[in-house]
Amino acid sequence: MGSIQSVPAELSTRLEAALLGAEAAALAMRMRPPPGAAQASLKSRQDWLTEADGAVERFLSERLLAAFPDDGFQGEEDGATRTGRLRWVVDPIDGTSNFARGASRWCVSIGLMEGDAVRAGVLVAPALGETYAAVEGGGATLNGAPIRAAATDAIDRSIIEVGWSPRVDNADWQALSARVQGAGVMLRNGGSGAMGLAEVAAGRIDGYVERHINLWDCAAALAILAEAGARVSDFDRAGGPLLATAPGVFGALTTLAASPDVSLAGRPPR
Repeated sequence: MGSIQSVPAELSTRLEAALLGAEAAALAMRMRPPPGAAQASLKSRQDWLTEADGAVERFLSERLLAAFPDDGFQGEEDGATRTGRLRWVVDPIDGTSNFARGASRWCVSIGLMEGDAVRAGVLVAPALGETYAAVEGGGATLNGAPIRAAATDAIDRSIIEVGWSPRVDNADWQALSARVQGAGVMLRNGGSGAMGLAEVAAGRIDGYVERHINLWDCAAALAILAEAGARVSDFDRAGGPLLATAPGVFGALTTLAASPDVSLAGRPPR
């Protein structure tokens, strides 16, 4: 990252450490099942768990503890196991449904938070050969090259991913998808919220919206989105709705995604 020297040393040091996500991702690759029927158990409806989830989370927890013993740690599988002023928030495999079938669209997600603020993030998608990284004030990169959200300014020229969650009624997801598609949008759903959000940051798609996403799914991506100049809705760190877009379509997609029980107010891009 070209401007990493301009950020606080504690953040740049931790961003470099977070890139050990490549080692964790290599571990996951070695454990990835071959293509075919899912080789995993179900925690709940379409919420998959593989042996690799636990192994990768333990690997990251142990390595980060050794490097930064005063930092907190929160993983998807074991929850918050340590507290600290700075806290690592990890999804060992985001896109487990894809991973469990031997597919490629999944990633290891490592976010660094201070209180409710996301300071840095790394996403490693080894089957795709991609690493996204960002640190507050230092920009966002994909495989070391700077990235920026798209300049798209018309909703009917947009590509939008509508994330699905087992916590939300299918009828609600179908209604949201129909409204978005009805506005002339090309609709997508790829089975990994973290990857969908990262692709907004990279300008590959113009928006991602989901009615319920968890903090570990999006912590790293929130840092990448902010540094890439995307617009992002307010997000409840306990989990809830999230919308991230190219700046030029934020208003239009917010209107399409709004419902009486969902607030999607947002902040301007950096």
